[in-house]
Amino acid sequence: MEILEFLKQENISDKIISEISSFRSFYKLEAEDEKRIPKDSYLYYGKEIWEEAATAIIAGENILLDGPKATGKNVLAQNLATAFARPQWDISLYINTDASSLIGSDTFENGEVKLRKGPILNCAVKGGFGVLDEINMAKNESLAVLHAVLDFRRTVDLPGYDRINLHEATRFIGTMNYGYAGTREMNEALASRFMVLHMPVISEENLQKLIKDKYPTLKPEYISQFATLFDEIRKKCEGGEISTRSLDLRGLISCIGMMKKGLGVTKALQMGLINKCFDEYERQLVLDIVSARLPESLSGESVFS
Repeated sequence: MEILEFLKQENISDKIISEISSFRSFYKLEAEDEKRIPKDSYLYYGKEIWEEAATAIIAGENILLDGPKATGKNVLAQNLATAFARPQWDISLYINTDASSLIGSDTFENGEVKLRKGPILNCAVKGGFGVLDEINMAKNESLAVLHAVLDFRRTVDLPGYDRINLHEATRFIGTMNYGYAGTREMNEALASRFMVLHMPVISEENLQKLIKDKYPTLKPEYISQFATLFDEIRKKCEGGEISTRSLDLRGLISCIGMMKKGLGVTKALQMGLINKCFDEYERQLVLDIVSARLPESLSGESVFS
């Protein structure tokens, strides 16, 4: 489905869709950059979040998507790049990321010293959308690079080279999830450079839409069962009975894909959800949730029409 058509189906404001269309028409791309526009395999369902995120980008702002696991932060970031028809750069801010890996560094080419551009610089020059993944894991050296890029200056200073001004279409989308190993508190200076969206937990209704969109031949009763199963696992996580290891939305979608290829339902769910718990007691709790809803003998083919 073309993503603007999807936005119409989700009842996104006509004015916002019109502004997105105008953005796409105004900021043209070179043919070589079009291949970086994401081809969405998943769609983000949530009218209010879509309208808030799209409006911020139209207004020229960078956005920060903050929320717990399995709320669709990276899916929304990718969908936004697709909707606005912009090339996307995924920028992982892990502990070893430094200024040169973000901006670029000197390299030899044909006997000459040339600049090998990093993802921040490429994004800045091409007018792309840069997804700053797990931004609260970044170390101070990386954050120093980001400050001038994200605020009103919208520039990149290259030691030994010229100052580069960001393309007007360039936007940065940060994602963060408190509680992961290596994360830390977001400092005020960085937070002030973003419009912040707190990503809500996906509703059971929207999860059913997502599953149906990905697997249209899945029988309606099993679409409902899988969505409810995921919601029950989430409630166990929120109640502190189990960790969030098995709360894996990508894992659930992949499980259904394996069922379609012929793997039994319980075996698929074990691989994609249950076995991600490495504590035996916790693994048994998740298996009990699955067993209460789905018989162990249920074949993968039988859940599809």
